[in-house]
Amino acid sequence: MTDTKGGMPESLGIPEDAMRRLAEMRPGAPGALFTSDLSVNEFLLVREAGFRPLGLVLGSSIYHVGIQVGRWSQNMELSTLSQAMYHARELAMSRMEAEADALGADGIVGVRLEVEFKEFGNDIAEFIAVGTAVKAEEPGEWRNSRRQPFTSDLSGQDFWTLIQAGYAPLSMVMGSCVYHIAHQGALKAMGNVGKNVELPTYTQALYDARELAMSRMQTEAEEFSAEGIVGVQLLSLGHRWGGHTTEFFAIGTAIRPLRADHTISKPQLVLPLTDS
Repeated sequence: MTDTKGGMPESLGIPEDAMRRLAEMRPGAPGALFTSDLSVNEFLLVREAGFRPLGLVLGSSIYHVGIQVGRWSQNMELSTLSQAMYHARELAMSRMEAEADALGADGIVGVRLEVEFKEFGNDIAEFIAVGTAVKAEEPGEWRNSRRQPFTSDLSGQDFWTLIQAGYAPLSMVMGSCVYHIAHQGALKAMGNVGKNVELPTYTQALYDARELAMSRMQTEAEEFSAEGIVGVQLLSLGHRWGGHTTEFFAIGTAIRPLRADHTISKPQLVLPLTDS
């Protein structure tokens, strides 16, 4: 990313008003103050972990999600929709990261990634990423392997625990799969009335869709050379596609050890005092 007038990085689609706001929050600017969506406890724990909040950063993308129709009686991924949902979130995330970069941040904590379909179009949604940019108090290599600020959706408490355990966040990683679940024939549905019976078509569909989302998230983490992923959420999101089309979305924070030879110390067992 190259610098432009005033030493700020190129905007990557960031509005001018946002760039002015970031310039006012940048450390060293006259009257600079930070903004944060961290709770008071989270703020204190992030400071205790050795990081200083710089400001609230966000990214947004208004995206038209295309149309793809699944076959009535077939389980199948709707790859056009999967790609749209992933790409729109990626745009929002990259703009949030660009705002953090403009502040000189080492990372972003407490990230929220939300989707809201708009009333002015059934296929139009706003994808929003928002979090608090932070800077390490002590010099260190906190950015990820792509030289970007790290991103994490962990709470302030979990972030503090992660740092205390000798690990650092790399990036939020995600996987998306929009899947069409086959309809059940009328005769088969009637035959199941009053019975306790597994519906293998539905079972296989949901299993396959979740597996695709999870494997894509894992592939992202491998690209960052992560040791693992913590705080994973596996969500089922219906959006506005009807009862037989669902997005399965997997998201978590990829992490790395701060030292190659790192091991987690076993906690000391403290016995309660008793009267003799």
